[in-house]
Order: sequence, then structure tokens, then C-alpha cells
Amino acid sequence: MGTRGRGRVADRSAPKPGEGEADRDGGGAVRSVRSGRSARSVGLADPAEPAASAAPVRGRAERRRSARRAARRRKRSLLREFPLIVLVALLVALVLKTFLIQVFVIPSGSMEQTIQVGDRVLVDKLTPWFGSEPQRGDVVVFKDPGGWLENDRKPSHDGPVLGGTKQVLTFVGLLPSDNEQDLIKRVIGVGGDTVECCDPQGRLTVNGHAVEEPYLAPGNPPSRQPFKVTVPKGRLWVMGDHRDVSADSRFHMGNPGQGTVPLNDVVGRAFVIAWPLGRFHQLDEPSSLSSLAAASQPGGTAPESMGIGPVPTEPPLVMGVLGILPLVFRRPGRPPK
Repeated sequence: MGTRGRGRVADRSAPKPGEGEADRDGGGAVRSVRSGRSARSVGLADPAEPAASAAPVRGRAERRRSARRAARRRKRSLLREFPLIVLVALLVALVLKTFLIQVFVIPSGSMEQTIQVGDRVLVDKLTPWFGSEPQRGDVVVFKDPGGWLENDRKPSHDGPVLGGTKQVLTFVGLLPSDNEQDLIKRVIGVGGDTVECCDPQGRLTVNGHAVEEPYLAPGNPPSRQPFKVTVPKGRLWVMGDHRDVSADSRFHMGNPGQGTVPLNDVVGRAFVIAWPLGRFHQLDEPSSLSSLAAASQPGGTAPESMGIGPVPTEPPLVMGVLGILPLVFRRPGRPPK
């Protein structure tokens, strides 16, 4: 029994099947395995760790490549959408010019002191579409009724290509027309009014009422040329504020309509001096004219004429639209950068 008992004790240190010499070498293999477990448990270097640490690097590179691809797609998309954006912007400018507001530059001194040479005025083109008609005292822009600007017409020397391009840009309001024949004056009489100058005190009268005219240029009388006219219905009698240099209704009394302007020729009412900013102000109706009672409704050498030209001030708006429309056309789901 003792021998068998000692044999059992000795057998515990004997190599088990499958164990080699290293397993018996003073427990070195056991220590190395334990050391390996201990190394992993304390987070020391492991051969598998470099592959794991490379994964975030590859992820960041892939994200950068994806962002570059998305940016290229957006750029191509914008290039495809740009013609549509330009077309919409031009349509906006055309609608503004045709139906809402147009800006005109003043090239002559016929409306001084109220409006100076070089001023830009905003003209309301919307309210006439709703039946609004100019009133006494309004400053209006109107087309040449015929013969007022015959000496100011300039022949065009543009070739077919340049001329065609300018016609298109003029049509949408991005260029002023070379043939635009517009004038700006103040309405003194409307249809049915009798306008006369001057009374014994040298004042202009409308329907027998003397009119005070504080807007006249200094040193100018109401008129150096006496006249009396009854304005036909549907027409206007207009005069400049700088009477000594204004070739207005007084100098065209021999024309059909006795120098009056048809309502259909009125482009719109100038309501604001928009430029220069130092002169920005609203053009109000003088109370001396606007307060006159309505008439009963019956049914020298002329100074040089000079028309006013429209200014293409729609381009700033067009550029604003060009800047805004990419946001409108941005496809859903794309986060802004």
C-alpha cells in the first residue's frame, strides 16, 4: 500500500499526455501562460492590437473621401441648376420692371429744386393697374406724347449681334433703352380743369383758384409765357418746377391735345428720391394743389427738351435672387455645411 501511495504522489508531477519538455521545465510553461494572462489583464502590448487601432484611421479617411465625393456632387448639381436660377432671376427682374417699380435717372434740371440732375427716382407702376390716376401735384414719368423729344433721338450704331443682345437685356430690365423717350414733370391740371397764368398778382390759377407753388426753383415766376387751357378728359397738363428751363405743356399747345399728356402715356408716379442717399426723401403732393376743389366735369423760345432714362437697378436684386435661390433649390436631406 505504501508503495502504491508513493507512486500516486510521484505521478502527480509526471507529464500528462500531450505535455512536452517545456511543460515540465520548472513550471516555466505555466509561468509563461500566467504571464500572458497577466499581460493581457494589465493591458500591455498584444499582437492583435495594431489591427484594432488602424480601424479608426481607416474610418476617418473613408469619411473624408465621402465628404469630398458629396462636395463634388453638390458642385455638379449647382452647375446643372444654375441656368434655371438665372432664368428665374431674370423673370423676377422683368416682373418688377413691368408691373411694380422702375428706377429713372434725371439728366436735366427741369425739375429743380425738387429733383436734381443725377438723382434716381423710384416710379410706382403698380397702382395704375388698379385704376389709380395721377392727381394734381403728383410728379409723373410719361412717354413722349409726340414731338416733345424729337431733337433728342440718337441713332444706334450697334451691330446686329450687339444690338440683339442689348435688346434682350433691355427687355428684361438689365439695361436702359437707347430709344426710351420718357419725361418727368409735375401734374398741374387733370381732365376738366382750367389752368391759367397769370392772375394780377402773377400767380398760376387752377379753376379760378390761385395756387401757391413753394416747389418752384428760386427766381422763377410761375410762367413767363401767358396761357389759358381747359384740359380735355383723360389728359393731364404738366409743368416742370424749374419753369425757365422746362419745355413742358406750355410749349406744345399747338400739338393735338393742346400740350396735354394722355393718361395712357403715363408710366407711373415718382414717389421717392432713392439716390444719392443724402437726398433720400419722399415726394409728397403739395397741399396747395391737392386741396383744390375739382372742376365741374364737362366731359418765348422753348427751352431744350431732355428726356429721362431708366436705370437698370434691377441687377442688385437679381444678384440677391441668385444668392438666395440655391437655398430654395437645395435638395431635402442635405445638411447645410
